[in-house]
Amino acid sequence: MVTQFEDFEISAIHEGDAWKICDLIVTNQDRFKRYFPKTLEQNLNPTLSQLFVQKKVKQFKNKEEFLFTLKHSETRTLIGLIYIKELDWKIKQGEYAYCIDYSYKGQGIMTKAIAKLSEYAFEDLGLETLQIIVHKNNLGSVNVATNNNFVWQKTIVNGYTPPNEEPLDMELYELYKS
Repeated sequence: MVTQFEDFEISAIHEGDAWKICDLIVTNQDRFKRYFPKTLEQNLNPTLSQLFVQKKVKQFKNKEEFLFTLKHSETRTLIGLIYIKELDWKIKQGEYAYCIDYSYKGQGIMTKAIAKLSEYAFEDLGLETLQIIVHKNNLGSVNVATNNNFVWQKTIVNGYTPPNEEPLDMELYELYKS
């Protein structure tokens, strides 16, 4: 376990997470298909999830990308995933991507998870800048950023193209190690 808060814990991905990740992704595929299409396509069945987890564990060990699970401490239910990706070790920067189960959205859980994980990213991983890139209409993610003191930097024109859609302008928020 990396860190915990209230009834939840954040852990590095491990081999035993495959089935739970498959379940989370398949159960929430309508919610995740727009902003997490690659994660979705790699977790549509337990065999694919096992391959996904093996790859992510290796990337974590090699410090290429960090994938964390967000679980309810008592029930062990996987309720979300949090990536620290697009790592640039020269400037000590990483970007968050996160998703949460539909039954836990809007409760402030991801805001608290990002607060705790940011402490870990700065202190244990040695990062100095964390980014969140979000579409302005994704108010939940905008709130996660602003409630954690991430500061809006700029609009990235055509910053992301969802599957079968036109490119979207995205908003860049950053948080710096104090």
